[in-house]
Amino acid sequence: MKSKLWKRLITAALATGMIFSLTACGGKKVELNDGTFKAVDASELTFPQAEKVTLTGLINYPANTTEPKDRTIFQRLEEQTNVHIEWNAITNSEWGDKIQTLMTDVNSLPDFIFTAGFGEADLLRFGEGGTIIALEEYIDNYMPNLKGVFDKYPEYRAMTVAPDGHIYSLPWIEQLGSDKTAIQTIDNMPFINKKWLDFLKLEIPENVEDFEAVLIAFRDNAAALQAEFEIEGDIIPMSCIVNDGGQDPGVLFNSFGEGYGDPDKWRHIVVTNDKKVVCSATSEGWKEGIAWLHSLYEENLIDPEAFTHDWSTYVAKGKSHRYGVFFSWDPANIDNLEDYVPLPPLAVGGQRVLTPTNGSFTSGYDRGRCVVTATAQNPALVCAWLDQMYDPIQSPQNNWGTYGEPDEFDIFTMGTNDKGEPMLQHAPLGDASPVEVREAEAVGGPLAILDEYYDVYVTCPDDAQYRLDWIKEYYTPYMTGTDYVYPTVFMSKEDIEELSNIMADIGKNVNAKKSEWIRDGFTDADWDEYLEMLNGYKLERYLEIFQKYLDAYFAEMK
Repeated sequence: MKSKLWKRLITAALATGMIFSLTACGGKKVELNDGTFKAVDASELTFPQAEKVTLTGLINYPANTTEPKDRTIFQRLEEQTNVHIEWNAITNSEWGDKIQTLMTDVNSLPDFIFTAGFGEADLLRFGEGGTIIALEEYIDNYMPNLKGVFDKYPEYRAMTVAPDGHIYSLPWIEQLGSDKTAIQTIDNMPFINKKWLDFLKLEIPENVEDFEAVLIAFRDNAAALQAEFEIEGDIIPMSCIVNDGGQDPGVLFNSFGEGYGDPDKWRHIVVTNDKKVVCSATSEGWKEGIAWLHSLYEENLIDPEAFTHDWSTYVAKGKSHRYGVFFSWDPANIDNLEDYVPLPPLAVGGQRVLTPTNGSFTSGYDRGRCVVTATAQNPALVCAWLDQMYDPIQSPQNNWGTYGEPDEFDIFTMGTNDKGEPMLQHAPLGDASPVEVREAEAVGGPLAILDEYYDVYVTCPDDAQYRLDWIKEYYTPYMTGTDYVYPTVFMSKEDIEELSNIMADIGKNVNAKKSEWIRDGFTDADWDEYLEMLNGYKLERYLEIFQKYLDAYFAEMK
Protein backbone atom coordinates (compact mmCIF):
# COMPACT_ATOMS: atom_id res chain seq x y z
CA MET A 1 0.00 0.00 0.00
CA LYS A 2 2.33 3.08 0.35
CA SER A 3 6.21 2.79 -0.35
CA LYS A 4 8.22 2.91 2.89
CA LEU A 5 11.71 2.19 1.57
CA TRP A 6 13.39 5.39 2.70
CA LYS A 7 11.60 5.60 6.03
CA ARG A 8 13.09 2.24 7.00
CA LEU A 9 16.71 3.13 6.40
CA ILE A 10 18.34 2.93 9.82
CA THR A 11 21.26 5.28 10.30
CA ALA A 12 24.83 4.26 9.68
CA ALA A 13 25.48 4.35 13.41
CA LEU A 14 24.30 0.74 13.60
CA ALA A 15 26.99 -1.86 14.03
CA THR A 16 28.50 -3.57 11.02
CA GLY A 17 31.37 -5.59 12.42
CA MET A 18 29.93 -8.51 14.41
CA ILE A 19 31.15 -11.54 12.48
CA PHE A 20 32.10 -14.64 14.44
CA SER A 21 32.61 -13.56 18.04
CA LEU A 22 32.52 -10.35 19.99
CA THR A 23 33.47 -9.07 23.39
CA ALA A 24 30.61 -7.01 24.75
CA CYS A 25 31.10 -3.80 26.70
CA GLY A 26 30.76 -5.74 29.96
CA GLY A 27 33.68 -7.99 29.00
CA LYS A 28 31.66 -11.14 28.34
CA LYS A 29 32.66 -12.97 25.17
CA VAL A 30 29.68 -14.18 23.17
CA GLU A 31 30.22 -16.87 20.57
CA LEU A 32 28.29 -16.40 17.33
CA ASN A 33 27.75 -19.06 14.73
CA ASP A 34 29.63 -18.43 11.51
CA GLY A 35 26.54 -18.34 9.31
CA THR A 36 27.19 -21.62 7.54
CA PHE A 37 24.23 -23.97 7.17
CA LYS A 38 23.87 -26.25 10.19
CA ALA A 39 22.01 -29.36 9.09
CA VAL A 40 20.01 -31.45 11.55
CA ASP A 41 17.94 -34.58 11.28
CA ALA A 42 14.36 -33.69 10.34
CA SER A 43 13.10 -35.85 13.22
CA GLU A 44 14.51 -33.27 15.62
CA LEU A 45 12.16 -30.62 14.21
CA THR A 46 8.78 -32.25 14.68
CA PHE A 47 6.13 -30.49 16.77
CA PRO A 48 5.28 -30.75 19.53
CA GLN A 49 8.86 -31.22 20.71
CA ALA A 50 9.39 -34.27 22.94
CA GLU A 51 10.83 -32.04 25.66
CA LYS A 52 10.12 -28.37 26.17
CA VAL A 53 12.58 -26.10 24.36
CA THR A 54 13.19 -22.44 25.12
CA LEU A 55 14.08 -19.89 22.43
CA THR A 56 14.47 -16.13 22.74
CA GLY A 57 12.72 -13.52 20.61
CA LEU A 58 12.46 -9.76 20.25
CA ILE A 59 9.13 -8.17 19.32
CA ASN A 60 7.38 -4.80 19.28
CA TYR A 61 3.74 -4.15 20.10
CA PRO A 62 1.26 -1.26 20.46
CA ALA A 63 1.38 0.59 23.76
CA ASN A 64 -1.60 0.15 26.09
CA THR A 65 -2.23 -3.40 24.85
CA THR A 66 -1.43 -6.80 26.37
CA GLU A 67 2.20 -7.84 26.28
CA PRO A 68 2.84 -10.44 23.56
CA LYS A 69 3.81 -13.16 26.08
CA ASP A 70 0.30 -12.98 27.51
CA ARG A 71 -1.53 -13.16 24.19
CA THR A 72 -3.66 -16.15 23.33
CA ILE A 73 -1.91 -16.69 20.00
CA PHE A 74 1.51 -17.30 21.56
CA GLN A 75 0.11 -19.28 24.47
CA ARG A 76 -1.69 -21.56 22.03
CA LEU A 77 1.45 -21.91 19.89
CA GLU A 78 3.44 -22.99 22.94
CA GLU A 79 0.90 -25.71 23.66
CA GLN A 80 1.01 -26.89 20.04
CA THR A 81 4.80 -26.88 19.63
CA ASN A 82 6.13 -27.34 23.20
CA VAL A 83 8.47 -24.42 22.43
CA HIS A 84 8.59 -21.64 24.98
CA ILE A 85 9.64 -18.20 23.77
CA GLU A 86 11.25 -15.79 26.19
CA TRP A 87 10.12 -12.49 24.73
CA ASN A 88 11.83 -9.14 25.02
CA ALA A 89 8.87 -6.91 24.15
CA ILE A 90 9.24 -3.21 23.27
CA THR A 91 6.39 -0.80 22.56
CA ASN A 92 6.08 0.56 19.04
CA SER A 93 6.80 4.10 20.17
CA GLU A 94 10.17 3.05 21.61
CA TRP A 95 11.14 0.54 18.95
CA GLY A 96 12.88 2.87 16.49
CA ASP A 97 15.42 4.07 19.05
CA LYS A 98 15.89 0.86 21.02
CA ILE A 99 16.41 -1.48 18.07
CA GLN A 100 19.42 0.60 17.08
CA THR A 101 21.01 0.15 20.48
CA LEU A 102 20.12 -3.53 20.69
CA MET A 103 21.73 -4.30 17.34
CA THR A 104 25.03 -2.85 18.52
CA ASP A 105 25.13 -4.92 21.74
CA VAL A 106 25.74 -8.62 21.26
CA ASN A 107 24.46 -9.36 24.76
CA SER A 108 21.04 -8.05 23.80
CA LEU A 109 20.56 -10.22 20.72
CA PRO A 110 17.95 -13.00 20.99
CA ASP A 111 17.66 -16.01 18.68
CA PHE A 112 15.37 -14.08 16.35
CA ILE A 113 13.73 -10.69 15.87
CA PHE A 114 10.07 -11.34 15.15
CA THR A 115 9.06 -7.84 14.00
CA ALA A 116 12.37 -6.44 12.74
CA GLY A 117 10.97 -4.40 9.84
CA PHE A 118 14.48 -4.00 8.42
CA GLY A 119 15.05 -2.35 5.06
CA GLU A 120 17.52 -3.41 2.37
CA ALA A 121 20.43 -1.47 3.82
CA ASP A 122 19.87 -2.99 7.27
CA LEU A 123 19.67 -6.55 5.94
CA LEU A 124 22.84 -6.18 3.90
CA ARG A 125 24.72 -4.49 6.73
CA PHE A 126 23.77 -7.06 9.34
CA GLY A 127 23.91 -10.01 6.95
CA GLU A 128 27.32 -9.27 5.49
CA GLY A 129 28.56 -8.30 8.95
CA GLY A 130 27.46 -11.62 10.41
CA THR A 131 24.93 -10.28 12.92
CA ILE A 132 22.06 -12.07 11.18
CA ILE A 133 22.37 -15.31 9.24
CA ALA A 134 21.47 -16.39 5.71
CA LEU A 135 18.27 -18.44 5.64
CA GLU A 136 17.86 -19.84 2.13
CA GLU A 137 19.06 -23.37 3.01
CA TYR A 138 16.93 -23.44 6.16
CA ILE A 139 13.91 -22.36 4.10
CA ASP A 140 14.50 -25.07 1.49
CA ASN A 141 15.12 -27.82 4.05
CA TYR A 142 13.13 -26.99 7.19
CA MET A 143 10.44 -24.46 6.27
CA PRO A 144 7.92 -26.29 4.05
CA ASN A 145 5.17 -23.72 4.53
CA LEU A 146 7.26 -20.76 3.36
CA LYS A 147 8.98 -22.82 0.65
CA GLY A 148 5.54 -23.72 -0.68
CA VAL A 149 4.66 -20.03 -0.97
CA PHE A 150 7.95 -19.28 -2.73
CA ASP A 151 7.48 -22.20 -5.12
CA LYS A 152 3.97 -21.09 -6.07
CA TYR A 153 4.83 -17.39 -6.25
CA PRO A 154 8.50 -17.14 -7.32
CA GLU A 155 8.24 -13.36 -7.43
CA TYR A 156 8.21 -13.31 -3.61
CA ARG A 157 11.41 -15.31 -3.44
CA ALA A 158 12.98 -13.04 -6.07
CA MET A 159 12.04 -9.99 -4.02
CA THR A 160 13.53 -11.51 -0.86
CA VAL A 161 16.91 -12.57 -2.29
CA ALA A 162 19.69 -10.03 -1.65
CA PRO A 163 22.11 -8.97 -4.42
CA ASP A 164 24.71 -11.34 -2.95
CA GLY A 165 22.35 -14.29 -3.49
CA HIS A 166 21.40 -14.81 0.15
CA ILE A 167 18.04 -14.54 1.91
CA TYR A 168 18.55 -12.69 5.19
CA SER A 169 14.94 -12.31 6.29
CA LEU A 170 11.50 -13.88 6.43
CA PRO A 171 8.77 -11.78 4.77
CA TRP A 172 5.24 -10.72 5.62
CA ILE A 173 2.87 -11.35 2.71
CA GLU A 174 -0.80 -10.38 2.60
CA GLN A 175 -2.60 -10.96 -0.66
CA LEU A 176 -5.91 -9.18 -1.07
CA GLY A 177 -6.60 -9.26 -4.78
CA SER A 178 -3.86 -9.35 -7.40
CA ASP A 179 -2.54 -7.35 -10.31
CA LYS A 180 -5.00 -4.55 -11.16
CA THR A 181 -7.55 -5.70 -8.57
CA ALA A 182 -5.09 -5.76 -5.63
CA ILE A 183 -6.23 -3.75 -2.64
CA GLN A 184 -3.07 -1.59 -2.74
CA THR A 185 -3.47 -0.43 -6.36
CA ILE A 186 -4.98 2.82 -5.10
CA ASP A 187 -4.07 4.30 -1.77
CA ASN A 188 -5.51 7.80 -1.73
CA MET A 189 -9.05 6.86 -2.72
CA PRO A 190 -11.34 9.89 -3.17
CA PHE A 191 -14.74 9.82 -1.48
CA ILE A 192 -17.62 12.18 -2.23
CA ASN A 193 -20.56 13.04 0.04
CA LYS A 194 -23.53 11.27 -1.54
CA LYS A 195 -25.89 12.68 1.07
CA TRP A 196 -24.99 16.21 0.00
CA LEU A 197 -25.28 15.31 -3.68
CA ASP A 198 -28.77 13.91 -3.18
CA PHE A 199 -29.89 16.93 -1.15
CA LEU A 200 -28.67 19.28 -3.88
CA LYS A 201 -30.04 16.98 -6.64
CA LEU A 202 -26.60 16.48 -8.16
CA GLU A 203 -25.04 13.45 -9.84
CA ILE A 204 -21.64 11.94 -9.14
CA PRO A 205 -19.27 13.90 -11.41
CA GLU A 206 -17.62 12.06 -14.30
CA ASN A 207 -15.21 14.73 -15.57
CA VAL A 208 -13.19 17.61 -14.19
CA GLU A 209 -15.76 20.20 -15.29
CA ASP A 210 -18.60 18.42 -13.48
CA PHE A 211 -16.40 17.91 -10.44
CA GLU A 212 -15.63 21.61 -10.18
CA ALA A 213 -19.33 22.41 -10.54
CA VAL A 214 -20.17 20.04 -7.68
CA LEU A 215 -17.55 21.62 -5.40
CA ILE A 216 -18.91 25.07 -6.23
CA ALA A 217 -22.42 23.85 -5.35
CA PHE A 218 -21.13 22.59 -1.99
CA ARG A 219 -19.47 25.96 -1.36
CA ASP A 220 -22.42 28.10 -2.45
CA ASN A 221 -25.00 26.06 -0.56
CA ALA A 222 -23.01 25.87 2.66
CA ALA A 223 -25.72 27.46 4.80
CA ALA A 224 -28.40 25.09 3.50
CA LEU A 225 -26.16 22.07 4.09
CA GLN A 226 -25.34 23.22 7.62
CA ALA A 227 -29.01 23.68 8.45
CA GLU A 228 -30.23 20.46 6.83
CA PHE A 229 -27.62 18.21 8.40
CA GLU A 230 -27.00 20.17 11.63
CA ILE A 231 -23.32 20.67 10.88
CA GLU A 232 -21.23 22.76 13.24
CA GLY A 233 -18.30 24.48 11.60
CA ASP A 234 -17.62 25.66 8.08
CA ILE A 235 -18.49 23.53 5.09
CA ILE A 236 -15.33 22.36 3.32
CA PRO A 237 -15.98 21.39 -0.33
CA MET A 238 -12.78 19.31 -0.54
CA SER A 239 -10.14 18.46 2.04
CA CYS A 240 -6.88 16.55 1.82
CA ILE A 241 -3.34 16.50 3.17
CA VAL A 242 -0.99 17.42 0.34
CA ASN A 243 2.02 15.07 0.03
CA ASP A 244 0.66 12.71 2.69
CA GLY A 245 0.22 9.39 0.88
CA GLY A 246 -3.36 8.22 1.29
CA GLN A 247 -4.65 11.71 1.99
CA ASP A 248 -3.01 13.38 -1.03
CA PRO A 249 -5.27 14.75 -3.85
CA GLY A 250 -2.91 13.79 -6.71
CA VAL A 251 -5.15 10.89 -7.74
CA LEU A 252 -7.57 13.48 -9.17
CA PHE A 253 -5.24 14.52 -11.98
CA ASN A 254 -4.47 11.05 -13.35
CA SER A 255 -6.26 11.74 -16.63
CA PHE A 256 -4.30 14.88 -17.47
CA GLY A 257 -1.56 14.74 -20.11
CA GLU A 258 0.08 11.31 -20.35
CA GLY A 259 -2.22 9.95 -17.66
CA TYR A 260 0.49 9.04 -15.14
CA GLY A 261 -0.87 11.06 -12.23
CA ASP A 262 1.31 10.91 -9.12
CA PRO A 263 0.84 7.38 -7.70
CA ASP A 264 4.21 7.13 -5.94
CA LYS A 265 4.32 9.98 -3.42
CA TRP A 266 7.86 9.20 -2.25
CA ARG A 267 9.73 8.46 -5.43
CA HIS A 268 7.54 9.98 -8.19
CA ILE A 269 8.22 7.21 -10.69
CA VAL A 270 5.99 5.16 -12.99
CA VAL A 271 6.65 2.30 -15.42
CA THR A 272 5.43 2.79 -18.98
CA ASN A 273 4.04 0.08 -21.25
CA ASP A 274 7.45 -0.30 -22.87
CA LYS A 275 8.92 -1.07 -19.43
CA LYS A 276 10.69 2.26 -19.03
CA VAL A 277 10.96 4.10 -15.72
CA VAL A 278 9.97 7.76 -16.01
CA CYS A 279 9.48 10.56 -13.52
CA SER A 280 5.80 11.36 -13.11
CA ALA A 281 6.62 14.75 -11.58
CA THR A 282 8.24 15.98 -14.81
CA SER A 283 5.35 14.96 -17.05
CA GLU A 284 2.96 17.34 -18.79
CA GLY A 285 0.10 15.62 -16.98
CA TRP A 286 1.63 16.45 -13.59
CA LYS A 287 2.10 20.06 -14.66
CA GLU A 288 -1.48 20.37 -15.94
CA GLY A 289 -2.91 18.58 -12.91
CA ILE A 290 -1.14 20.86 -10.44
CA ALA A 291 -2.34 23.92 -12.37
CA TRP A 292 -5.92 22.58 -12.22
CA LEU A 293 -5.73 21.98 -8.48
CA HIS A 294 -4.48 25.56 -8.10
CA SER A 295 -7.57 26.80 -9.95
CA LEU A 296 -9.74 24.93 -7.44
CA TYR A 297 -7.77 26.41 -4.55
CA GLU A 298 -8.21 29.92 -5.96
CA GLU A 299 -11.98 29.39 -5.94
CA ASN A 300 -11.91 28.45 -2.23
CA LEU A 301 -12.85 24.87 -3.02
CA ILE A 302 -9.88 23.23 -1.25
CA ASP A 303 -9.37 23.26 2.50
CA PRO A 304 -6.89 26.11 3.21
CA GLU A 305 -5.33 23.89 5.91
CA ALA A 306 -4.58 21.12 3.40
CA PHE A 307 -0.87 22.00 3.51
CA THR A 308 -0.51 22.25 7.27
CA HIS A 309 -3.03 20.19 9.25
CA ASP A 310 -2.04 16.83 10.70
CA TRP A 311 -3.91 13.53 10.72
CA SER A 312 -5.76 14.16 13.98
CA THR A 313 -7.05 17.55 12.79
CA TYR A 314 -8.00 16.09 9.41
CA VAL A 315 -10.00 13.36 11.11
CA ALA A 316 -11.59 15.72 13.65
CA LYS A 317 -13.01 17.90 10.88
CA GLY A 318 -14.20 14.79 9.06
CA LYS A 319 -15.97 13.43 12.13
CA SER A 320 -17.79 16.77 12.30
CA HIS A 321 -19.26 15.87 8.88
CA ARG A 322 -17.84 18.98 7.19
CA TYR A 323 -16.31 17.44 4.05
CA GLY A 324 -17.80 17.25 0.57
CA VAL A 325 -14.81 15.30 -0.76
CA PHE A 326 -11.85 13.79 1.07
CA PHE A 327 -9.11 11.19 0.49
CA SER A 328 -8.23 8.15 2.56
CA TRP A 329 -7.84 4.38 2.56
CA ASP A 330 -11.32 3.93 4.07
CA PRO A 331 -14.07 6.54 4.61
CA ALA A 332 -14.73 5.10 8.06
CA ASN A 333 -11.29 6.42 9.07
CA ILE A 334 -12.42 9.99 8.44
CA ASP A 335 -16.21 10.10 8.71
CA ASN A 336 -18.52 7.15 8.00
CA LEU A 337 -19.36 4.51 5.40
CA GLU A 338 -22.98 5.46 4.90
CA ASP A 339 -22.67 9.02 3.62
CA TYR A 340 -19.74 8.67 1.20
CA VAL A 341 -19.15 6.77 -2.03
CA PRO A 342 -15.93 6.31 -4.03
CA LEU A 343 -15.30 8.87 -6.75
CA PRO A 344 -14.13 7.17 -9.99
CA PRO A 345 -11.31 8.72 -12.06
CA LEU A 346 -12.33 12.00 -13.63
CA ALA A 347 -12.27 12.35 -17.40
CA VAL A 348 -10.12 15.03 -19.01
CA GLY A 349 -10.83 15.68 -22.69
CA GLY A 350 -12.40 12.24 -22.98
CA GLN A 351 -9.47 10.45 -21.31
CA ARG A 352 -10.18 8.61 -18.08
CA VAL A 353 -7.27 6.63 -16.64
CA LEU A 354 -5.71 5.65 -13.34
CA THR A 355 -2.10 4.56 -12.74
CA PRO A 356 -1.80 1.82 -10.07
CA THR A 357 0.47 2.33 -7.09
CA ASN A 358 4.00 0.95 -7.42
CA GLY A 359 4.58 -2.46 -5.82
CA SER A 360 0.85 -3.12 -5.59
CA PHE A 361 0.46 -6.02 -8.03
CA THR A 362 2.05 -8.46 -5.56
CA SER A 363 -0.18 -7.09 -2.81
CA GLY A 364 1.11 -6.51 0.74
CA TYR A 365 4.78 -7.40 1.20
CA ASP A 366 7.39 -6.55 3.83
CA ARG A 367 10.77 -8.09 3.04
CA GLY A 368 12.54 -7.58 6.36
CA ARG A 369 9.80 -8.59 8.77
CA CYS A 370 11.79 -11.23 10.71
CA VAL A 371 15.49 -12.16 11.01
CA VAL A 372 17.44 -14.92 12.76
CA THR A 373 20.53 -13.71 14.57
CA ALA A 374 23.97 -15.25 14.76
CA THR A 375 23.44 -16.01 18.46
CA ALA A 376 20.93 -18.74 17.57
CA GLN A 377 22.65 -21.98 18.53
CA ASN A 378 19.98 -24.12 16.86
CA PRO A 379 18.95 -22.09 13.80
CA ALA A 380 17.21 -25.04 12.18
CA LEU A 381 14.78 -25.30 15.12
CA VAL A 382 14.31 -21.54 15.17
CA CYS A 383 13.41 -21.58 11.48
CA ALA A 384 11.17 -24.61 11.85
CA TRP A 385 9.25 -22.85 14.64
CA LEU A 386 9.01 -19.64 12.60
CA ASP A 387 7.67 -21.69 9.68
CA GLN A 388 4.61 -22.43 11.81
CA MET A 389 3.74 -18.76 11.34
CA TYR A 390 3.26 -19.51 7.61
CA ASP A 391 0.68 -22.22 8.26
CA PRO A 392 -2.56 -21.20 6.43
CA ILE A 393 -4.57 -21.30 9.66
CA GLN A 394 -1.91 -19.57 11.74
CA SER A 395 -1.05 -16.66 9.43
CA PRO A 396 -4.49 -14.98 9.53
CA GLN A 397 -4.47 -15.12 13.33
CA ASN A 398 -1.03 -13.54 13.58
CA ASN A 399 -2.14 -10.86 11.12
CA TRP A 400 -5.58 -9.96 12.45
CA GLY A 401 -6.32 -11.70 15.74
CA THR A 402 -7.70 -14.98 16.99
CA TYR A 403 -10.63 -16.85 18.52
CA GLY A 404 -11.39 -18.02 22.05
CA GLU A 405 -10.04 -14.90 23.75
CA PRO A 406 -10.79 -14.56 27.48
CA ASP A 407 -12.16 -11.02 26.97
CA GLU A 408 -15.36 -9.95 25.21
CA PHE A 409 -13.83 -9.48 21.76
CA ASP A 410 -12.83 -12.02 19.15
CA ILE A 411 -11.70 -11.27 15.62
CA PHE A 412 -12.60 -14.84 14.64
CA THR A 413 -14.75 -17.77 15.54
CA MET A 414 -13.51 -21.21 14.52
CA GLY A 415 -15.95 -22.70 12.06
CA THR A 416 -15.76 -24.94 9.01
CA ASN A 417 -15.58 -24.45 5.26
CA ASP A 418 -17.88 -26.14 2.75
CA LYS A 419 -15.79 -29.31 3.03
CA GLY A 420 -16.22 -29.44 6.78
CA GLU A 421 -12.59 -28.50 7.41
CA PRO A 422 -11.52 -25.89 10.02
CA MET A 423 -11.91 -22.29 8.84
CA LEU A 424 -11.50 -19.01 10.68
CA GLN A 425 -14.62 -16.89 10.34
CA HIS A 426 -14.55 -13.16 11.01
CA ALA A 427 -16.79 -12.37 13.95
CA PRO A 428 -19.10 -9.35 14.21
CA LEU A 429 -17.49 -6.69 16.39
CA GLY A 430 -20.51 -4.49 16.97
CA ASP A 431 -19.34 -1.05 18.00
CA ALA A 432 -15.77 -2.18 18.67
CA SER A 433 -13.04 -0.69 16.49
CA PRO A 434 -11.53 -3.37 14.19
CA VAL A 435 -8.16 -1.64 14.42
CA GLU A 436 -8.17 -1.63 18.22
CA VAL A 437 -9.24 -5.27 18.47
CA ARG A 438 -6.60 -6.32 15.96
CA GLU A 439 -3.90 -4.44 17.83
CA ALA A 440 -4.96 -6.10 21.08
CA GLU A 441 -4.97 -9.66 19.66
CA ALA A 442 -2.62 -9.89 16.65
CA VAL A 443 1.13 -10.44 16.95
CA GLY A 444 2.35 -9.57 13.44
CA GLY A 445 5.66 -11.06 12.43
CA PRO A 446 6.39 -13.24 9.39
CA LEU A 447 3.33 -14.72 7.70
CA ALA A 448 1.62 -15.32 4.37
CA ILE A 449 -2.06 -14.96 3.54
CA LEU A 450 -2.76 -15.90 -0.06
CA ASP A 451 -5.86 -15.18 -2.11
CA GLU A 452 -6.61 -18.90 -2.36
CA TYR A 453 -6.90 -19.09 1.44
CA TYR A 454 -10.14 -17.09 1.53
CA ASP A 455 -13.23 -19.22 2.17
CA VAL A 456 -10.93 -22.22 2.63
CA TYR A 457 -8.92 -21.32 5.74
CA VAL A 458 -10.30 -17.88 6.54
CA THR A 459 -12.99 -15.45 5.49
CA CYS A 460 -12.05 -12.11 3.97
CA PRO A 461 -12.33 -9.16 6.40
CA ASP A 462 -15.42 -7.06 5.71
CA ASP A 463 -13.45 -3.81 5.51
CA ALA A 464 -11.09 -5.38 2.97
CA GLN A 465 -13.90 -6.93 0.95
CA TYR A 466 -15.84 -3.73 0.35
CA ARG A 467 -12.62 -1.98 -0.63
CA LEU A 468 -11.77 -4.78 -3.07
CA ASP A 469 -15.28 -4.48 -4.50
CA TRP A 470 -14.84 -0.73 -4.96
CA ILE A 471 -11.51 -1.16 -6.71
CA LYS A 472 -12.89 -3.76 -9.09
CA GLU A 473 -15.97 -1.65 -9.91
CA TYR A 474 -14.69 1.92 -9.88
CA TYR A 475 -10.94 1.79 -10.60
CA THR A 476 -9.68 -1.38 -12.29
CA PRO A 477 -11.59 -0.64 -15.53
CA TYR A 478 -9.61 2.60 -15.90
CA MET A 479 -6.14 1.16 -15.23
CA THR A 480 -5.42 1.24 -18.95
CA GLY A 481 -2.43 3.60 -19.15
CA THR A 482 0.18 1.01 -18.22
CA ASP A 483 0.27 -2.71 -17.52
CA TYR A 484 3.16 -2.44 -15.07
CA VAL A 485 4.04 -1.09 -11.67
CA TYR A 486 7.53 -0.72 -10.24
CA PRO A 487 8.10 -3.94 -8.26
CA THR A 488 9.70 -4.34 -4.85
CA VAL A 489 13.36 -4.90 -5.69
CA PHE A 490 16.44 -5.58 -3.57
CA MET A 491 19.23 -3.13 -4.41
CA SER A 492 22.91 -3.18 -3.52
CA LYS A 493 24.25 -1.09 -0.63
CA GLU A 494 26.02 1.21 -3.08
CA ASP A 495 22.90 1.85 -5.15
CA ILE A 496 20.73 2.27 -2.06
CA GLU A 497 23.10 4.93 -0.76
CA GLU A 498 23.38 6.76 -4.07
CA LEU A 499 19.64 6.61 -4.71
CA SER A 500 18.89 7.76 -1.18
CA ASN A 501 21.14 10.80 -1.58
CA ILE A 502 19.54 11.77 -4.88
CA MET A 503 16.06 11.06 -3.53
CA ALA A 504 16.63 13.39 -0.59
CA ASP A 505 16.95 16.30 -3.01
CA ILE A 506 14.41 15.25 -5.64
CA GLY A 507 11.69 14.19 -3.21
CA LYS A 508 12.01 17.26 -1.03
CA ASN A 509 11.90 19.69 -3.94
CA VAL A 510 9.14 17.95 -5.88
CA ASN A 511 6.87 17.91 -2.84
CA ALA A 512 7.75 21.49 -1.95
CA LYS A 513 6.84 22.69 -5.46
CA LYS A 514 3.66 20.64 -5.43
CA SER A 515 2.45 22.37 -2.27
CA GLU A 516 3.64 25.80 -3.34
CA TRP A 517 2.11 25.62 -6.81
CA ILE A 518 -1.27 24.26 -5.72
CA ARG A 519 -1.45 27.17 -3.29
CA ASP A 520 0.20 29.99 -5.26
CA GLY A 521 0.27 28.93 -8.91
CA PHE A 522 3.25 28.98 -11.25
CA THR A 523 4.41 30.13 -14.69
CA ASP A 524 6.04 28.36 -17.62
CA ALA A 525 9.30 29.97 -16.56
CA ASP A 526 8.85 28.47 -13.09
CA TRP A 527 8.30 25.07 -14.69
CA ASP A 528 11.44 25.31 -16.83
CA GLU A 529 13.48 26.31 -13.80
CA TYR A 530 12.04 23.38 -11.88
CA LEU A 531 13.03 20.89 -14.60
CA GLU A 532 16.51 22.33 -14.70
CA MET A 533 16.76 22.01 -10.93
CA LEU A 534 15.78 18.32 -10.99
CA ASN A 535 18.30 17.61 -13.72
CA GLY A 536 20.91 19.27 -11.52
CA TYR A 537 19.99 16.83 -8.77
CA LYS A 538 20.91 13.91 -11.08
CA LEU A 539 17.43 12.95 -12.20
CA GLU A 540 18.86 11.01 -15.14
CA ARG A 541 21.06 8.91 -12.85
CA TYR A 542 18.11 8.45 -10.48
CA LEU A 543 16.01 6.90 -13.24
CA GLU A 544 18.97 4.90 -14.51
CA ILE A 545 19.32 3.08 -11.18
CA PHE A 546 15.64 2.27 -11.04
CA GLN A 547 15.77 1.06 -14.65
CA LYS A 548 18.68 -1.30 -13.93
CA TYR A 549 16.72 -3.15 -11.26
CA LEU A 550 13.50 -3.17 -13.26
CA ASP A 551 15.30 -4.81 -16.17
CA ALA A 552 16.85 -7.37 -13.83
CA TYR A 553 13.45 -8.12 -12.28
CA PHE A 554 11.81 -8.80 -15.63
CA ALA A 555 14.76 -10.96 -16.66
CA GLU A 556 14.38 -12.99 -13.44
CA MET A 557 10.65 -13.45 -14.03
CA LYS A 558 11.05 -14.88 -17.55
